[in-house]
Amino acid sequence: MAATFVRRVIDAAMFDVATYEDVEADQGATPQALAVVVLSSLAAAIGARGAIGGAETFAFFATASAIALISWAAFAFIIFEIGARIVPAADTRGDPGELLRTLGFAATPGLFQVFGMLPGAARPVFTLAIVWALAASVIAVRQALDYSSTGRALGVCALALLLALGIAVVLGLVFGPTLSGF
Repeated sequence: MAATFVRRVIDAAMFDVATYEDVEADQGATPQALAVVVLSSLAAAIGARGAIGGAETFAFFATASAIALISWAAFAFIIFEIGARIVPAADTRGDPGELLRTLGFAATPGLFQVFGMLPGAARPVFTLAIVWALAASVIAVRQALDYSSTGRALGVCALALLLALGIAVVLGLVFGPTLSGF
């Protein structure tokens, strides 16, 4: 079981379409996908320390993790609404579980955000992780929503990313300094 999880994480990060198809179909992969999202949120909180310098309180980590988790959930919800309901393709089946599982594994690049804690590394690490996760999300959305067009998946993900980042910035400004260092 652990070997399957690790293999899926690695393959998802490498844009392996078969892995996204596998987790889309495997309802038992839901806890694994959730684990990736939670671990990525924790990595973002640890990495955010490098952006603002020195904050090591539990409240900071809890707030930063919560903002990352809420932002991912907003991203997933927005993708579902846009991709499955507003601009579905002819063959789109809007199954929230399938989409959440594939997007959960697409969050794998977020694990690298932990390296944002290194001096001066936060901005490039977070930028790389976001772009990488966006690319993985395009694959995840294309597979989960049965799009034949990568362009459609990219458009849905790009719009969702902009809206979710807006939510993250607002949450960061309201609840803590996690994003103000960027």
